[in-house]
Amino acid sequence: MTDIAPTILDRVQHIAARLTELLDGDVDASSLTRSMYSTDASNYRVVPDIVVLPQTSNDVISALDIAREYSLAMTARGGGTSMAGNSIGPGLVLDFSKYMNRVLHIDPENHTATVQPGVVLADLQQELAPYGLRFGPDPSSANRCTVAGMVGNNACGPHGLSYGRTADNVVTIKLLTGHGVVLEVGAGPNGLDAVPGLEDLVMGELSVLRTEFGRFNRQISGYSLEHLLPENNRNLAAALAGTEGTVGIILEATVRVVPRSAAPALAVLGYADMATAADDVVNLLPHKPLALEGLDAAMVDVIRRTKGDSATPGLPEGRGWLMIEVDGSDTEEALRNAEALIADASALDTVVHSAGPEAIRLWQIRADGAGLASRTADGEQAWPGWEDSAVPPEHLGAYLRELEALMQEHGLSGLAYGHFGDGCIHLRIDFPLAAAPEVLRRFVEAAAELATSYGGSLSGEHGDGRARSELLHTMYSHEALDVMSRFKGLFDPDDLLNPGVVVRPKPLDADLRRPGAATMTASDGFAFAHDDGNFTNAIHRCVGIGKCRADTREDGGFMCPSYIATRDEKDSTRGRARALQEMLNGGVVSDGWASPEVHEALDLCLSCKACANDCPTGVDMATYKSETLHRTYQGRLRPRSHYTLGRLPQWLRLVGPFGRIVNALGKITPLRKAMLFAMGADGRRALPELAAKPFRRLRKNVRTTAKPEGTKVVL
Repeated sequence: MTDIAPTILDRVQHIAARLTELLDGDVDASSLTRSMYSTDASNYRVVPDIVVLPQTSNDVISALDIAREYSLAMTARGGGTSMAGNSIGPGLVLDFSKYMNRVLHIDPENHTATVQPGVVLADLQQELAPYGLRFGPDPSSANRCTVAGMVGNNACGPHGLSYGRTADNVVTIKLLTGHGVVLEVGAGPNGLDAVPGLEDLVMGELSVLRTEFGRFNRQISGYSLEHLLPENNRNLAAALAGTEGTVGIILEATVRVVPRSAAPALAVLGYADMATAADDVVNLLPHKPLALEGLDAAMVDVIRRTKGDSATPGLPEGRGWLMIEVDGSDTEEALRNAEALIADASALDTVVHSAGPEAIRLWQIRADGAGLASRTADGEQAWPGWEDSAVPPEHLGAYLRELEALMQEHGLSGLAYGHFGDGCIHLRIDFPLAAAPEVLRRFVEAAAELATSYGGSLSGEHGDGRARSELLHTMYSHEALDVMSRFKGLFDPDDLLNPGVVVRPKPLDADLRRPGAATMTASDGFAFAHDDGNFTNAIHRCVGIGKCRADTREDGGFMCPSYIATRDEKDSTRGRARALQEMLNGGVVSDGWASPEVHEALDLCLSCKACANDCPTGVDMATYKSETLHRTYQGRLRPRSHYTLGRLPQWLRLVGPFGRIVNALGKITPLRKAMLFAMGADGRRALPELAAKPFRRLRKNVRTTAKPEGTKVVL
């Protein structure tokens, strides 16, 4: 904790000790853990004082009591996949994903499910599958994002077009407010009575609520206070969706679930460019597709350059595509519906896939978009910051053209894709965050004016967080911003919950992670040719999307095996990258290459290269580990185990002829312990016996004959 003054350090340790006494869950104020929770999938870095992994709702209540006693900020966190910086904060960070991650109840008759806050969406979908049900919204991070995180962001995903936002699918929420009160809220005539003063606030601001909130489906920026209106059934549970943990901590949620699609088909339509594809969206929406996504050729070019043409199957001619999923009672009807939609399109070329491997592979490209787009077509690093704007679909093409012109004006480029049916664009841009971070501010301020000129929203599903909260004044009047502030005050009067987000925002260029990182160029280790010869660029390939936290073995992936075994963030590829990034930053991890935090994070890395294959951003932790060890021990003595176990083949060749003698000595306890100590191994271990003859010598006397009629294999 070298970044904390001694007096503050004593206070933090005292608070951590009190939390440890009170909670059943984990309490961790170590430098390594704090570094890993200092950022999410955004551009920002805020180091917490203490990380808490609660096991029960009582743990959360006790943690808040301590936070209130010591005036500590508190931020809830699920999968840590926020691209806007709304799951990081000072004070306490509560990670719900390790313990409070169960599906509590499924009611297939009433189509509801009750879950703890840390349940991963994919796990919920898996438990719903036997009932033929699913949760409608499905962000691309479904295999690692949590349901409470989705509520916090008001997440949507591709099927938000047909099933609605998370706000449209929440039935009740059990909420812990900032002043320590547990509420269970929903909708109904008395839906606002649980919060003193809320009914008066709503009835006193009807004009503002009716004219500035809920103007189109993807107006996610700000609070969604339109749900509080009498004509919207005073739905407080829905209004809490999108509050980004700033008014309360979710302890439990009951959500609405829907029947799974019987027989989806995927129509892929090719256009001259993305803007032309966007122009066609309004002509296709009357067909009521389940999903309508946009995909840019620049992203496909990146995939083909790194993984070959076979990685992008089944795409028609074009430089911009719409991926449109339609439904039917059976495959034949779904295919007919797809052809009917195509008949109303203005596409250059089209392809239709029934449900199967080709459709799955195309959807996977879309799901990996956030990672794939982290590199531009020229190989430059690209970042969030303006990755989530939305406009009414009828303006999408015009907005895209002006947005592209705005990027060119600022000397920027990026890869566009997204939920075109809802008018939402995902876009990562090559902001020069290391060299000229001021470009970020200039661009997003101009982009905010552009989006709002089309009646759009700064965010279409990721929320405002630290990236866009400062810009809300471009979208809302002073009166509307005041209503949001008063709404938060009813729940969190002391501003302890996720401060600096939505209400009383911090500057959007405060706490940026990348500018503070020291430049570490390649030396006599790896060249890092794909990262401009720069280790700092290489390690910042990890943008925090967290795919390494997902178990993708059923889909052919195997990243990250150590995390799958331990479920500890430090054993994920992302956790290791965060420790290395923090080392370069020189804050919490302050001893450079020799930092114990770095070596603890890298300890269980198997150097299996799974991340190099599976991570969409191209992280190669095995290479980073080798480089770290090389630089750490360059010109220094290594631990004994490096000279013994690390050079085991050479030692075995040396002692092999004396195998029987070594085996006999290894059975004498003092000698066995001495040998293990010399190797740098635990003295309680048993020594494996050496073979009497090496395996290769045994194989010399074995003759095999090929069988012409045998099965041919490719090795």
